[in-house]
Amino acid sequence: MNKERLLGLDDNSVVYDDHFKQFLHPDVIVPLQELSRVAAEAGFLLALASGYRNFSRQLLIWNQKVSGARAVYDSEGNIVNMTILSDDEKLWAILRWSALPGASRHHWGTDVDIYDRSKIDANYQLQLTVAETVEPRPFAEFHLWLTEKLAEKNCPFYRPYAVDKGGVAPEPWHLSYTPVANQMSAQFSLDLLVEQIQQTDILLKESILRNIEEIYQRFIKID
Repeated sequence: MNKERLLGLDDNSVVYDDHFKQFLHPDVIVPLQELSRVAAEAGFLLALASGYRNFSRQLLIWNQKVSGARAVYDSEGNIVNMTILSDDEKLWAILRWSALPGASRHHWGTDVDIYDRSKIDANYQLQLTVAETVEPRPFAEFHLWLTEKLAEKNCPFYRPYAVDKGGVAPEPWHLSYTPVANQMSAQFSLDLLVEQIQQTDILLKESILRNIEEIYQRFIKID
């Protein structure tokens, strides 16, 4: 596996799927279509909020959050006042919900954020919060069904952020295609990430590099 694919620097490693309207790793498409088919039989319309996200896109999101151009939320869904935080505090606040550029599982094309489109109309503002996945919010039934489906022996998907381990906040909507994602995760390394961050124009770079080992253990090597 070349490092460009691991870091989200190789857009040629993914293909666009017309049905899901997202770029995905080629191996993910057929299994995801099958999951969508089974979901439809159960009365749900599986849709993707995101699929492949390259390094540049993740870097833009990161820098916007650091600069205040994009909101940062705490574990309860409240907006964080970033202006009163130290650089290290800003770092941990952002990492709770957003991956460090170069370390996002979405870089691999193996991971997707899903929701049930049948339960909302065109005016609904999708938030991807835990609150949306429990009663009485719109995706509660879908996620109960999904939990049962993922528990089946031969299901090729799993939730990498199902449990709060003190790193990334729980993301029940985030699915990972196990066969390929596990290969990617096994080949990813701290040295690879450090090298990329060092040569990237990223905000909070000094804080990132100072805390990189803890970032790696808490937010990246979760498997």
